[in-house]
Amino acid sequence: MDFGRLITAMVTPFNEHNEVNWSEFERLLNALIEEQKSDSIVVCGTTGESPTLTDDEKIALFRFAAQKAKGRARIIAGTGSNNTAHSIHLTKAAEEAGVDGILLVAPYYNRPTQEGMYRHFEAIANSTSLPIMLYNVPGRTASSISVETTLRLAELPNVVATKECAGLEQTSLIVAGAPASFRVYSGEDFLTLPTLSVGAYGVVSVASHLVGAQMKAMIEHYLAGQHEEAARLHHELFPVFKGLFLCPNPVGVKYALQLAGFEVGSVRLPLVEATSDEAAAIRELVQSIKK
Repeated sequence: MDFGRLITAMVTPFNEHNEVNWSEFERLLNALIEEQKSDSIVVCGTTGESPTLTDDEKIALFRFAAQKAKGRARIIAGTGSNNTAHSIHLTKAAEEAGVDGILLVAPYYNRPTQEGMYRHFEAIANSTSLPIMLYNVPGRTASSISVETTLRLAELPNVVATKECAGLEQTSLIVAGAPASFRVYSGEDFLTLPTLSVGAYGVVSVASHLVGAQMKAMIEHYLAGQHEEAARLHHELFPVFKGLFLCPNPVGVKYALQLAGFEVGSVRLPLVEATSDEAAAIRELVQSIKK
């Protein structure tokens, strides 16, 4: 399974009643594939506000995305949680819904040992035939999948990739120790180019909602050996990479998408809208983006 180089962690559009806006979901999905050049789309990840989506909403979103993508991009379902049995339930439902892969975040809050993490991911992997991408994001989960545990999990036949947010050192060690077929993705937009330089395969991105085509070009220039042009694009995009995270994700990117003409609505509590200062900074950012 090839998830490609550029994967977008998609927002979930809401209407004025804070319900899923299905027509805008389809419109945004099409734009991410056709205009922003996403190879795969993560549905119901953290950027999609997974903590506040119901199971019924998630399963409906999995099915809808798989149908609408129509083979133009892979659909990766975010089914991870800190409850192994619940993750297995959602993973089985996602497979039945027709998705192409699974994203599993490290168990948060209950802070298992490394052995507990291994058994958690192993149990979910054993419940599905779909390819699995791990997601290590210590800043959100208060726990981290160690290099050793990641490499151990990489030996499972359907654990094929990881989205890594623990920095370049950890990324380097995983790349060096993993099977050649195991792919490491940056989970931080601003580290896309640096992680490629140490052997990562691509990025799971938020900024690609707005600058995906430019990010794809940056990756392609790097792979073609055109490192100066890749670096130029990195520096040009860097303010976007950082500016979208002035407020908790996905508050910034949802506001930016509204400014770009997408009716994605607001965020669900406990997240709240951008402050006036944050909104002003994001407006300036959107206006600066080169088409």
